[in-house]
Amino acid sequence: MAAVGVPPLTSLRRCPGHVQVAEEDGGGEPGEEPARGGHVRPRRLQHAGRARALYLVSYHAAGSQSQQAYHMNRLNTLPRGFGSLPALEVLDLTYNNLNENSLPGNFFYLTTLRALYLSDNDFEILPPDIGKLTKLQILSLRDNDLISLPKEIGELTQLKELHIQGNRLTVLPPELGNLDLTGQKQVFKAENNPWVTPIADQFQLGVSHVFEYIRSETYKYLYGRHMQANPEPPKKNNDKSKKISRKPLAAKNK
Repeated sequence: MAAVGVPPLTSLRRCPGHVQVAEEDGGGEPGEEPARGGHVRPRRLQHAGRARALYLVSYHAAGSQSQQAYHMNRLNTLPRGFGSLPALEVLDLTYNNLNENSLPGNFFYLTTLRALYLSDNDFEILPPDIGKLTKLQILSLRDNDLISLPKEIGELTQLKELHIQGNRLTVLPPELGNLDLTGQKQVFKAENNPWVTPIADQFQLGVSHVFEYIRSETYKYLYGRHMQANPEPPKKNNDKSKKISRKPLAAKNK
């Protein structure tokens, strides 16, 4: 069976309904859609042991309110069965109500993952065990409440896309400099964060300057001092109370 290509963030296919699994048989290189002739079959999570792509998406879809409601999962926790999906390569949990306490203990056993989408959730901390997912090529953490990234993110050496925009990040771990995210085929999105001035200045010059800076001994020293000081994290700026995923079921169509 050919490997499933990892679709880019802008073209990821989403499975409608509350909780569906798509087991796909399609070719293609990373970054491409699975072949149109690929077999897609919704299945229940408990019967998804060999599933290769799982979409538990709860997002604000274009169209009528009924269509939007149809796509809502409103997930606050994940079932323990995630660790028993040994073939899973794509996991999309976008636009739910998940945080670092929502993940089951065996979540990071999903070492076959190549794309993990956690955008539009409520994470303040990314667990250090993220470093176990060494096959990741795409990691999307956009529009959460992240106040820091663990140094273990530097172990994701196959990463081609990292989306951390719209969080509460002020600094980057020096270990992020281990990754190659500045090439023409790489994507690094980090806008709309309250960066400390030295990092903000580097962003004005370009992403390559940011990575060059966080690899420097000067930055490693300043980062260590910053973390030792344990500064108070920035306040939350985004009011998520109006997210569709926060509304009670009876209120979603109002």
